[in-house]
Amino acid sequence: MTAQADPWFAEEPPFEAPPDDDPAYRQLPANLEIEMVLLGAILVDNRVFEQVGDFLEADHFFDASHRRIYDAIRRVTERGGQASPATLRDHFQQQDRLADVGGPRYLAELAASAIGVIDAVAFGRQIYELHLRRALISIGGDVVNEAYDSDLELTAAGRIEKAEHRLFELATTGAEQTGFRPFTDTLASALNMAEEAFQNEGEFVGVTTGFRDLDRKLGGLQRSDLVVLAGRPGMGKTALATNIAFSAAQARVREEDEDGVLREVDGYTVAFFSLEMSAEQLAMRILGEQAKVSSDEIRRGRISHNQFQDVVEASKTLENLKLYIDDTPAISVSQLRTRARRLLRSHGRLDMIVVDYIQLMQPGAGRRPENRVQEVSEITRGLKTVAKELNLPILALSQLSRAVEQREDKRPHLADLRESGSIEQDADVVMFIYREEYYLERQEPEDLNSDKHREWQEKMERVHNLADVIVAKQRHGPTGKIELFFEGRFTRFADLETMRDGDVPV
Repeated sequence: MTAQADPWFAEEPPFEAPPDDDPAYRQLPANLEIEMVLLGAILVDNRVFEQVGDFLEADHFFDASHRRIYDAIRRVTERGGQASPATLRDHFQQQDRLADVGGPRYLAELAASAIGVIDAVAFGRQIYELHLRRALISIGGDVVNEAYDSDLELTAAGRIEKAEHRLFELATTGAEQTGFRPFTDTLASALNMAEEAFQNEGEFVGVTTGFRDLDRKLGGLQRSDLVVLAGRPGMGKTALATNIAFSAAQARVREEDEDGVLREVDGYTVAFFSLEMSAEQLAMRILGEQAKVSSDEIRRGRISHNQFQDVVEASKTLENLKLYIDDTPAISVSQLRTRARRLLRSHGRLDMIVVDYIQLMQPGAGRRPENRVQEVSEITRGLKTVAKELNLPILALSQLSRAVEQREDKRPHLADLRESGSIEQDADVVMFIYREEYYLERQEPEDLNSDKHREWQEKMERVHNLADVIVAKQRHGPTGKIELFFEGRFTRFADLETMRDGDVPV
């Protein structure tokens, strides 16, 4: 009698390894063979370390023993020693860590794995690339897990910002540094800048501010510079910043075409981050400036038919400007960076960023500086980093401390920058806006027939419609004072000499 097969005791099928592309069995990206070959090449010839040491760190290796060995190589060579299997064996024996790196036999195997001449930089780059991919996987897992977290203290927007901050740190930390450049290369770059200035008839080579004397003093707003414009409330910081942004956006820019011929194109592309005013309020102010109608009167509807026609005509002039406004309150540097990059990608260029103002910005999500001074320091360092990264000037407005109001002479100084000396340290240019008329009109004597009142009137006449822009710091050029014309009704600045014959800006 033939026994029937019992399904409970059926023979198990042979085990089959899962395919490499099975997502359930994916392994972290790594290449131990390349790590061994590079370490072996360094142990044979320490000069190989000089080729990769400026960008490759121990943490970039996947294998724990390889991380320890690379770190030991760095330590030994930095002390002027020779990194070899023998010296590393002694190094790890002193720390009682020899077993953690596979013993002396493994150190010798690494040296033996060297395959002669290799492209050390390419090998190091591949190790670093695999490290970045592993870090991306880790960040992605953290983002998923934190999104499931029910902690209500951190909003979804905050989690996104935190992820953006980690991704930016990953993209910048440990990346290859510029390193030394031959002087012939830097000389060629300097010559190109000199040629551009010469073709511009010696005026300036940066983004224009729209004011002749200020452009001459600064040479325009230079790329990669952090330019701080500071002043007390009522001085006209936002008005001057919007004037500069508008002037840059409407300027005619000379660029080389594919044949190397200079041609004029539409104005600069400007991103304006308005943390204090809404986008509509800012647009209303610019509209009033150009139509020569008070923005407050426009907002209240207290304008004549002719004035309304002027507003309509001004709007037609403004509608094609490449001026973009973001009025997100309490924006962080990482959010600003992300949105600026997005604008750059979508429009092909970005020439200038305006921030109104520094003290209203916030540190990145998950960052907990001990005090407001450290927060502002982190913000200014971040803005300077963005300026260099995107290769454009950032005009950042800043408040001044109340100490100015306690002095008889209320002209601001660098020490008056509010909450942080790092603003002065990180900024390439620091400018103050000061209007003596603002303070004088609040000091009018009560007796209208007195000598003091007549003296006060004479002073008011001298400073009427005048504003001083004080360049207190400039890394690339001179400091000093520039006088501008200011018309308070239209919150508009203009070059002083063009206003000699009248009180209304043209």
